[in-house]
Amino acid sequence: MSAFGGKLAVVTGGGSGMGRELVKQLAAQGCSVATCDVFVETAEATVAAALEAAPDGTVVTAHACDVSDAAAMDRFGDEVRDRHATDHVDYVFNNAGIGGGGSMITDPREAWERTFNVCWGGVYNGTRTFLPMLIASERGHLVNTSSVNGFFASIGPGVPHTAYSAAKFAVRGFSEALIEDLRVNAPHVSVSVVMPGHIGTDIVHNSRKLLGPVDVAQARANLTRRGIPAENMDDAAVLSTLDAVGDMFRDTAPLTAVDAADVILDGVRDGRWRILVGADAHQLDEAVRADPEGVYAPGASLFELMRTE
Repeated sequence: MSAFGGKLAVVTGGGSGMGRELVKQLAAQGCSVATCDVFVETAEATVAAALEAAPDGTVVTAHACDVSDAAAMDRFGDEVRDRHATDHVDYVFNNAGIGGGGSMITDPREAWERTFNVCWGGVYNGTRTFLPMLIASERGHLVNTSSVNGFFASIGPGVPHTAYSAAKFAVRGFSEALIEDLRVNAPHVSVSVVMPGHIGTDIVHNSRKLLGPVDVAQARANLTRRGIPAENMDDAAVLSTLDAVGDMFRDTAPLTAVDAADVILDGVRDGRWRILVGADAHQLDEAVRADPEGVYAPGASLFELMRTE
């Protein structure tokens, strides 16, 4: 039997991307799953897809939850107890995240804090709610998704990336600090921090849905800084370009969400506390370690840093 067979996992942000694939792969291995998403209909679609390949007796449930809201997360926890008739869980994947709030100076405070509160607050709230249930298990495992932006706070010259990077650094530091905390206070529970590179997901599209109406003037300026000639675009063309950027992010990624979930589950199964996902993540990690000051030199290129020697 798989290491996950007969267990119960919680996956946040299970409506799409890596979250959806984690749910599907866990369920296919006989692991029951409770998954949540702020867009509950997408979580329900994940459940339907997961059950198609799941062994008999596997229970997969969908829940509505804004992970940045502590009370909503606690309600999710109560629902897991009720719908799975349990007092414990074996795995918690704090996976949910969005992008946005790139600049501390030019982006609205609301967008900055929304991004930070989902990417960091979702991990914190998920841990607060479900850690007691992990401790109640025979052997629990907490899995927190950070990013390569948890060790490198840039996506390239001319493109501020502060809210997401700050949140992902917080997730990484929190997870690393938990290693000793758990050893002392709950030695049967372990923690992993996941550091994905560029993965083919709809995070760009989903972030726009969650953050609300686009400031077209700001978007036009951001596209221009990225080298896209948007100065003379009308509003409709700017919005269409943003859609194309989201499609390109998903479709040109070097690693699919399916493959990323496979890497994550392999890392969890092997008990690794630090799980780098994608060749680009490994290359960037090496570049930052080799020259931690130089990587922030003016004009430093993310793609050059990730170039294979």
